[in-house]
Amino acid sequence: MTFNLNFCISPILFFSRSFSFSGMMFFIFILASCNRYQKLPLYQESAIPQPPDYSQLEYWAAHPEKLDSSDRYPGKKPLANDMEAPVDVFFIHPTTFTKQKKIRFPNADLKDSGLNLKTDKTTILFQASAFHNGTRVFAPRYRQAHFNNYFTKDTTSAKKAFELAYEDVVKAFEYYLSEYNEGRPFIIAAHSQGTTHGVPLIKNLIDGRALQNKLVAAYLIGMKVNRNAFRFIKPCLQPEETGCFTSWRTYRKGSEPDENSAEEICVTNPVSWTMSADYCSQDKNLPSLLRNFDEIHPGLIDAQISPSVLWVTKPKFKGSFFLRTDNYHPADINFFYFSIYKNVGDRIDAYFSGK
Repeated sequence: MTFNLNFCISPILFFSRSFSFSGMMFFIFILASCNRYQKLPLYQESAIPQPPDYSQLEYWAAHPEKLDSSDRYPGKKPLANDMEAPVDVFFIHPTTFTKQKKIRFPNADLKDSGLNLKTDKTTILFQASAFHNGTRVFAPRYRQAHFNNYFTKDTTSAKKAFELAYEDVVKAFEYYLSEYNEGRPFIIAAHSQGTTHGVPLIKNLIDGRALQNKLVAAYLIGMKVNRNAFRFIKPCLQPEETGCFTSWRTYRKGSEPDENSAEEICVTNPVSWTMSADYCSQDKNLPSLLRNFDEIHPGLIDAQISPSVLWVTKPKFKGSFFLRTDNYHPADINFFYFSIYKNVGDRIDAYFSGK
């Protein structure tokens, strides 16, 4: 298994309510200055953090047997978990292990209560909840690789860090299948580092296997995913298509990352849910989220596919003057929150109707 390490990841939503304005600005600076990072400690077998035990609820950031951040819906109080929902979501969260001091190992310690809380208040709240539409959400805590692993020069240590994280994700998925799935259809949803692990997970455990028949769809967001990433599972071309995958990376209109073979990259427009290059105006997109989870923003974001990424016009909101980066990676889901929520329901309906 190989990992693409040539990527500057933005590990947390810069629009999160728990993020201060100064913290937001620092984070945007990180996006634009990926070559500036603290050196990570070496990967040493003797120092590996304690592995997860997925029979214990504490090792799940989201789980239908407990109320968690994925049960929230914008503008409303926490929702009760629907244990009888007909479809499951296996959500692989992005990097939240970003601290720059007292890093003892290049992977997260699952006993780090502060990091766990950070994960719950950001990506589980703002991202996993977008897939909680007629579903049960499972999101494992895993020994995620520190975000510096994406661009450190020590690629040997970084590779081991990502492999350890992936090992946990596989273990969590296999435990989910054996103990909780009970033959239900499921969705794979992932963002950023989650997609780094989600692609090989699908490739190794789902693609071309009997389990593929239970796949409603996969949302592999925030990382470059090849159109031919899988032998049998193809990119979704229609909003109600099932058994397929979607993927996009959000950039400011007119910008383009420097990369080869752009035509081989899967780019889905999460407004039209097609791969058409047609422009979708703000009024075509459902509302978005920014810093406050309970504040809904209609008519904020347009969308159009460029050769290799999803273009959006720079949004206007309080403080947007300071948003200078071309890479809107932290908002890949926020910008299209309600569009994703609706599409999950549409694909589930289509799955059960046999479309």
